[in-house]
Amino acid sequence: MADNGAGSNADEPADERPVDDWTAGGWTPADRSADEDGGGPDGRRRIVVGVSGSLGSIAALHHAVAEARRIDADVLAVHCWTPAGGEFGYRRSPCPPLLTACRDAASARLRQALDDAFGGAFAGVRLSSQAVRGETGQALVRSADRPGDLLVLGAGSRGAIARALRPSVTAYCVRHAVCPVLAVPKPPLQRELEALERRHHTRLRPLLGTGGETGLLSAGR
Repeated sequence: MADNGAGSNADEPADERPVDDWTAGGWTPADRSADEDGGGPDGRRRIVVGVSGSLGSIAALHHAVAEARRIDADVLAVHCWTPAGGEFGYRRSPCPPLLTACRDAASARLRQALDDAFGGAFAGVRLSSQAVRGETGQALVRSADRPGDLLVLGAGSRGAIARALRPSVTAYCVRHAVCPVLAVPKPPLQRELEALERRHHTRLRPLLGTGGETGLLSAGR
């Protein structure tokens, strides 16, 4: 995979931006001076966690932080993003101002997710964050590039149609990561909300008529 150093062209898919170093004097994701076995520049272990802002990713972030406290590790929160229209569309019609806007929006979403997770308070570990350009699975594997890392993801069951249209990020990471991968189950609140949404759609479906009108309106004509 392409190298993602600080000298990468902003218009190339390998685009990474450190968002915040959440501890004074802590190390940022750009530091790459650790040995091959993983860890930050001072040899500490590192946990990389994917953060999209969803309830599942917030649960994964909390789990990563708890594990980091237990083993005295650092945490790198990664938010993956692609340009509006996807990489293929951007290559056909490059627009640097749009790319900058997408990058800034991704950084803002990551900051918001961290605020939602910790309420602006100290997480209790050395936590850095980074917005990484690329498809989610590939970008996460690229970020957790040391054998001593632990990659933490939010996971959940998906329907057959969803799996066919968009392959599982968790499955991709398990196949391609050079480090252990931990999938955190959906939190109870997310499962309850999804069940409520399914019940809502089930109740509405019998009332739907042709053309998006309800059966009751169609019958009244």
